[in-house]
Amino acid sequence: MLSSIHKSVCAAFAGTMEHSRGDMSAEPVSAISPAGASSTGLQQSLGLFDSTMIVAGSMIGTGIFIVSADMARQVGSVGWLLGSWVITGLLTIAAALAYGELAAMMPRAGGQYVYLREAWSPLCGFLYGWTLFMVIQTGTVAAVGVGFARYLGILWPRISESAYIIPPIHVTSRYAVSLSNAQLVGVSIIALLTWSNARGINYGKLIQNTFTSAKLFALLGVMVVGIIGWSALGSSNFTNLWTPHGFTPVAPGLTPETLLGLIVALCVAQVGSLFAADAWNNITFTAGEVKNPRRNVPLSLALGVFIVIGLYICANVAYAAVLPLDKIQHAPSDRVAGAMLQAVFPAVGAQLMAIAIMISAFGCINGMLMSGARAYFAMARDGLFFRRAASVNRAHVPGWSLAMQGAWAGFLVLVRTYDPATGAFGNLFSNLLDYVVSAALLFYILTIAGVFRLRRLRPDAERPYRAWGYPVVPAIYILSAAIILAVLFLYRPATTFPGLVIVLIGVPIYFAFRRSAAGKTF
Repeated sequence: MLSSIHKSVCAAFAGTMEHSRGDMSAEPVSAISPAGASSTGLQQSLGLFDSTMIVAGSMIGTGIFIVSADMARQVGSVGWLLGSWVITGLLTIAAALAYGELAAMMPRAGGQYVYLREAWSPLCGFLYGWTLFMVIQTGTVAAVGVGFARYLGILWPRISESAYIIPPIHVTSRYAVSLSNAQLVGVSIIALLTWSNARGINYGKLIQNTFTSAKLFALLGVMVVGIIGWSALGSSNFTNLWTPHGFTPVAPGLTPETLLGLIVALCVAQVGSLFAADAWNNITFTAGEVKNPRRNVPLSLALGVFIVIGLYICANVAYAAVLPLDKIQHAPSDRVAGAMLQAVFPAVGAQLMAIAIMISAFGCINGMLMSGARAYFAMARDGLFFRRAASVNRAHVPGWSLAMQGAWAGFLVLVRTYDPATGAFGNLFSNLLDYVVSAALLFYILTIAGVFRLRRLRPDAERPYRAWGYPVVPAIYILSAAIILAVLFLYRPATTFPGLVIVLIGVPIYFAFRRSAAGKTF
């Protein structure tokens, strides 16, 4: 229902705007050269390996080491925990295969923003780009930056979110601004990687390739530890795979012991696993800098997603091989991977896990900063973002777009939430990311639906790669994702409806940018 409403809003503007952009610089699909090159000033420097590392590196952040605890509490058994990750894997692979067609058809900087713009309307594309800038990309960067600082605190205990340089200054009764040394570390990492990416695409890809390779080996190490721990400690999880226990009901009277409760629990659990597996689409934002993008972008999507999903499932098998279910469900601060390493290596487990997560976080932030800036660059070239973001610097990268993204992500690190009842401080980005998980899923649905729409609207457009299993596989993704989305709106309205509000706030912003583009302001 909500997906239909959103499509209607987008389609309402499609007829008058889709190919009438006035002074905007967007090119129609038919105008794109086979190499995907244009007059953007960007340089095609990314090969297949570089592109695959962007896919894998952007996907692997800190989520895989944490989210399984909450998922296990929701589904109540190891079998359905692993089943949840398999569902996530199938959905992500199906989406990546569908995106491959769009990426080969439109190998342009901006990626998913461009696909939504061409399939539905500039408004629809802008609403995605707006949400990407305000929360999805920058909020994730902020969260991973603070996550880096938290794990640095394990190695260096003086780093803490309660060790204030500037104590919280209340802006309202529920929001404050502060600067702890942990926040300072998070902001500094964001600033450092923004600066290094502004020096050129070769700096960004060197960091990405190095740290993504390291964290892939770190995940392989987690699996090896799981094998060692299984043989040394044993586990009863695999003798009682499917019987739920120790679960937290999704709603009163709705438990995974019933078929309906299990379906709902599996859908709600996807919030964690889909978040941990998100950002695979980031390579599409950088398509304008990929060599032979019509081949390498779809191929890197497939390779990167297959590698990461395989590692994620194996990592969860490793958790279950070492830790009893209740230890997974109640790992300290939900740090399941840390609890597993601690069980196998009591003396150094926490430190080893901290190093692995810091490596993972560093590479994830770099990949997301590098790719996200290209989306806002494409929006600015269409007159739908600040004009300076449309320019490239002497290093042939969108320096202003990188700076704006880094500044907003840093600001999100500094803003705190406050609960007057408990006196506890939280992080604004955590709330925002909870809100937009459902919105991000909605945009994935619309993008894959765009494969069907563009097949009908532009049947003769060049498609070097066609979505595998079309129309069945893309349709299964749309149906499955729509069911998950419906369940989230029914059973998690406190987090899903605010996400929809964040998206719709972009509507007046869109018209403000259009008026600005006509008057050449901003």
